[in-house]
Amino acid sequence: MILCPTIKLIAFDADDTLWVNEPFYRETEKKFTQLLADYLPEEQVSQQLFETETKNIQQYGYGVKGFVLSMIETALKITNDKVEAKIIQQILNLGKSLIRPPMELLEGVEHTLQNLNMLGLTLVLATKGDLLDQERKLERSGLASCFHHIEIMSNKNETDYLRLLNRLNILPSEFLMIGNSVKSDILPVLAIGGYAVHVPYHTTWAHEMVVNNEQNHDKYLEISSISGILNLIRENENAFLINLNKENRQSQRVC
Repeated sequence: MILCPTIKLIAFDADDTLWVNEPFYRETEKKFTQLLADYLPEEQVSQQLFETETKNIQQYGYGVKGFVLSMIETALKITNDKVEAKIIQQILNLGKSLIRPPMELLEGVEHTLQNLNMLGLTLVLATKGDLLDQERKLERSGLASCFHHIEIMSNKNETDYLRLLNRLNILPSEFLMIGNSVKSDILPVLAIGGYAVHVPYHTTWAHEMVVNNEQNHDKYLEISSISGILNLIRENENAFLINLNKENRQSQRVC
């Protein structure tokens, strides 16, 4: 990655970048497939659910609510509308358990955000999904105070990022995005001229999996842990608006 002065804004994705998310969905999906095991093999149930989810994104968006509705629709389809009421109730219960899963921050997240704030850097949370769902997770994470701005987006494409940057009066060349999804956090940011750091996570939703052809892009970097951001900044201090004068760190936040 070749960083040019000056990076004014660093944005973080949330799900599976700051905290655990996708494994809870996969566990729920496994339980759902078991509910319908009398009708189809589990792998086929999973495939039909994925196809239904993908079709429904335009209507329901991302998050728990769309996932639950897609499970119900899939169950109706697989059973030819003969699914038992008790199975529908079990699906609803699975969805409710997803609304408040255990909050597990990923390793190094708190330390990294605290240190970035101590440097006086401007941090933004840029995540996508259901508004209430994301707000609940952010509140339970205890990380809200680390960010100068919080943006919960319905999608993450080039237009969405440009809209965010325009609202914050930031040029793409002044923007660095950090996240686990190549499709949502990396490719659209590089396409508009921003910088992108990929922090892979061991579990990724199939909808977010794309081929990464930008590994040699001069504005792209892959790191194994979010803590690597601190090394990146220390090695490229001149590229960031870092105020090393403690008396003038007016943007520093308590995190």
